Amino acid sequence: MATTKKPRRTAERILEVTLELFNRFGEPNVSTTLISAELGISPGNLYYHYPAKDELINTLFGRYEQALNELLQAADGVENVEDAWLFFHMLFELIWSYRFLYRDLNDLLSKNRRLETHFQFVLKNKTRAVRSLLDGLSRSGAVRISGDEAGPVSTSMVVLLTYWLSYEYVREPRKALEPASAAAAMARGAYHTLSLLLPFLDTASRAHLHTLVGSYIAPDPGP
Repeated sequence: MATTKKPRRTAERILEVTLELFNRFGEPNVSTTLISAELGISPGNLYYHYPAKDELINTLFGRYEQALNELLQAADGVENVEDAWLFFHMLFELIWSYRFLYRDLNDLLSKNRRLETHFQFVLKNKTRAVRSLLDGLSRSGAVRISGDEAGPVSTSMVVLLTYWLSYEYVREPRKALEPASAAAAMARGAYHTLSLLLPFLDTASRAHLHTLVGSYIAPDPGP
């Protein structure tokens, strides 16, 4: 006997379609009229669930922030280069899933008070996680880095995590943020973030990092 799937709630469908449109076209280029048309519902039905566009943005950001905070806890368990590679790759996968936030970050921060304040916590939590990751690598002997060096290195890693997709977009504006480019963009981001540790890695860890990178992409020489 065939069974029928229970229809998804309209509010959830609205979020899914909104995220897809924001990621594809950029938040400033997507209106609530476009969202309702894509869904095949009336603007009134959309406003019933989300009375303003900012509510859509804030709800999606809330989901991203929750997923990010859960993922950042994994930094405490990183003990070697392979763990670190997986951790950063997963971070870039999450960022890619909500790439509209990073694609239009400065514009969003300038007009959305919640994002302006909460992205401060995002940066702090990323920095705290990266420092925890460096501590774990240091304890295992994979990395030799002083406390004075760890601060600026972790900040540089967070900068890359935050603005890597912008760099990808500048390199190839017509293709960088399309799904077909996702795997290569995330692998390059993970590699270049971890490459900041190359001067501090022991010989075996450095060789293993190059092996891991070679399994995904050739190191990007830049533009």
